[in-house]
Amino acid sequence: MNPNLLGNFRLPVIVAVLSLYINPGKAQSDSTTITEWQYGKNGAVSITYDDASRNQFTRALQVMERLKLPATFFVITGPITGSSYHGKFVGRPVEIIIKESATIPTNEQNFLERCSAAGYLGYMGTITYHTRAGGLYSSGKKQQAFHLMDSLYAKVRHGDFKPGYEPCQEYKEAVGSSWDDFRKYADEGYEIASHSVTHATMPGLDEANIRYELEKSREEIENHLGDKYTFSTEVPYGYEDDRVMQIAYKIYPALRNRMPEPFLKEIDRASRELPHPSDKDYIQWQRGPLHKTSLALMKSWVDTTHSNKDMWLVLVFHGIDSLGWEPTPIPKLEEYFKYIKDREDKLWIATFGDVARYIREREHATINTSEKDGKITVSLVHSLSKTDYDLPLTLKTYIPSTWSRVTVIQGTNQKTVDVQHDEKGGYILYQAEPNTTNVFLAK
Repeated sequence: MNPNLLGNFRLPVIVAVLSLYINPGKAQSDSTTITEWQYGKNGAVSITYDDASRNQFTRALQVMERLKLPATFFVITGPITGSSYHGKFVGRPVEIIIKESATIPTNEQNFLERCSAAGYLGYMGTITYHTRAGGLYSSGKKQQAFHLMDSLYAKVRHGDFKPGYEPCQEYKEAVGSSWDDFRKYADEGYEIASHSVTHATMPGLDEANIRYELEKSREEIENHLGDKYTFSTEVPYGYEDDRVMQIAYKIYPALRNRMPEPFLKEIDRASRELPHPSDKDYIQWQRGPLHKTSLALMKSWVDTTHSNKDMWLVLVFHGIDSLGWEPTPIPKLEEYFKYIKDREDKLWIATFGDVARYIREREHATINTSEKDGKITVSLVHSLSKTDYDLPLTLKTYIPSTWSRVTVIQGTNQKTVDVQHDEKGGYILYQAEPNTTNVFLAK
């Protein structure tokens, strides 16, 4: 039993039976619901970072620690000191592929193999061709992607590159952290999640190389941090390529790229679509502040989330100060994070993984309420994996009108909470643990 059951930041969902002794007065039938957000908040905010560039930890992390803000770091695992898996091409010897390119033009049948091998041909500077060609291919400009591959392989055959290996810029900017560092960050409550082994352009990879990038990154994190941190991933560059997504869904439970749930409306960070109207239970609104994005606009995203009941604002940061893509200056970041922190009374600020867990658990839960002999029994059951989905749900139970304080008991855990009121009457909010013992409410 979790000793922090009733007030802890991380508590699993419940299969709970709650009983409350009613005397006098009577609670409503069907009097227990699951709040839309943890702790009954109005909306959710997740602060996320991509790439694990050094300034994220030497500068931005200090701001979050001071304000006690959680965050998710999607890290490139290859450059982390102590990693076992680094960039490689999974496939035929590259010498054979280079030789074939002299007589067989790049086409639909051989593009993915050639683009997958592009960064591992034994020469400096070839990775940029992989990145550009993968982007062209994903956007439907396939003939341009084929031409770019033909150009690359022709230059390789002609000896236009210096020998060696050179990873992408994001990989280089992540060099300097160790797994000991990430264990410390994880112990402090930050979510460390996968951003692949090398930050490859996945739409330009064949399945074997996509799996290597995602599976080996997952394995690396599991070996160093444990299963808890293998829940979330972000496929690099934010691609939502269907072929890539179908492979990634089988490796990670939650993708920031795309979460195709019937109850969730997704707006990616490049979209100009407004959150409302929507007929979904939840809206995941991703926003990616760029270097030039005004603080006023960034604050307006928080205000919109704060004033609605169904919104999950996912903020995507990359560079910090002078290092990384579209770097955000620390003074701007600090003012923005304080703005978010000051609205914590109405906003649930949580990691990407925790919010994804909560909304899925809530949507897959069933509540049954019964009353007998002056007691109300509520069972709450969800159908998800107990291993991956261990976050608490916040329950709201209406209680008899004569109660002013309620003791909540589950197993050996006990807490007394004050009654709150709304237009329907008196109620309490409380956390409950999943699939364990009954929860009892007593006057």
